[in-house]
Amino acid sequence: MLTLAFTSPVLPANEFDIRAHGAKGDGHTLDTAAIQAALDAAGEAGGGQVRFPAGRYLSGTLHLRSRVTLWFEAGATLVGTTNLNLYRQPAVPDFMPEAKWGKWHRGLLLGENVEDVTLTGPGVIDGNKVFDPTGEEKMRGPHTLVFVNCRRITVRDLTFLDSANYAVFFQVSDDIEFRNVRFVGGWDGIHWRGAPDRWCNNVRILNCDFQTGDDAIAGRYWHNTVISDCLINSSCNGIRLIGPATRLTIANNLFRGPGEQPHRTSGERRRTNMLSGIILQPGAWDATRGLLDEVFLANNTMEQVASPVTLWTKSGNPVGRVTISGLNATGVYRSALSVESWAETPITNVVVRSANLEFAGGGKPWSADQVVKGPGVDARPLPAWGVYARNVERLTLEDVRLSVASDDLRPVIHADAVRELRLDHVHYPRFAGVTNPVVTLNGSRVID
Repeated sequence: MLTLAFTSPVLPANEFDIRAHGAKGDGHTLDTAAIQAALDAAGEAGGGQVRFPAGRYLSGTLHLRSRVTLWFEAGATLVGTTNLNLYRQPAVPDFMPEAKWGKWHRGLLLGENVEDVTLTGPGVIDGNKVFDPTGEEKMRGPHTLVFVNCRRITVRDLTFLDSANYAVFFQVSDDIEFRNVRFVGGWDGIHWRGAPDRWCNNVRILNCDFQTGDDAIAGRYWHNTVISDCLINSSCNGIRLIGPATRLTIANNLFRGPGEQPHRTSGERRRTNMLSGIILQPGAWDATRGLLDEVFLANNTMEQVASPVTLWTKSGNPVGRVTISGLNATGVYRSALSVESWAETPITNVVVRSANLEFAGGGKPWSADQVVKGPGVDARPLPAWGVYARNVERLTLEDVRLSVASDDLRPVIHADAVRELRLDHVHYPRFAGVTNPVVTLNGSRVID
């Protein structure tokens, strides 16, 4: 029989046990000062490992130090206090649009201008669902892990539980890795943002497990990002990009709905249906500027999502090449795969290759007087059930199979101002009453 066990890494020369600095770990005593003393001692020594033995350590904000590893043993849990006065916020650079949000940036673990920091398991960091009636949506409390302007941060083998807002929120930071991390509850799992003139570079999210109430992964101004081999379960979107990104790879992930954890701000009914698997929407929340390019979505599988892939763009956010390869989706219940520019300039080049998409179907004919409204923030019904495209230079569908669970009386493909629509081995069912399964408008040209 195969057994799996966590083993402690080789201890560095400098080890600092938080109990030796006075931490009680009884779940009742406030251990903030003792834990911070251990972190400070490790920092002053030039680095080392801060050890959390088994126990429940109640704390307010803890400040991370450079070249320090936080090691959470099996049975060790860091718990956020419910006393909101014991949380602090970082100094966010003035050039960040988010700088004005003040206390919204508060965190249980806080890093400012630090480098070479590791948080590793197999312990737990519990945000404790800290409720703040004066916070966002009149309920959200501090994030769990917050860092700004940092380098080489690694998070491995930990569990983030019941975050009071985002589990991880970082800004203008580079060379970040999450590996084998589990996120349960809370709002966003990992959310990070750069700025128009200061992007975040080199982020890796690998072999992680998300069960989040809000978007599992989100943010903007990303360069050289890889999200791979993750299980993504959400009561909102799987991956939501709200601004530019370049060299973005999303590969070998399973997106599965409905959500295991409820969307806490959706009212008494606590919505659990999953929205888009991947939604790329520069400028959807507020104005952003910069290019979306070199996007590669490969070998992703989706179950019970509102839409498989949604790509929208607005003014100031040009889109270059996006490739979607090996996408398999079943139980898509709301929207077609969509590629839409709502800017003056068209999306340049999108390729969908080797895809197998199954939709719920059941749609009624889209009448001539129904207007396709510009996108809001989430996927909406469209005049085609399979693929919808608007204002695109070139869209290629190659070896694509589209199917429905029940008859749908809308067209399969709707192309509006698509300069070149290439259809190569595209398969779909035909239904009585649908005379034109592929609709082309405003100069759209089909090339078989």
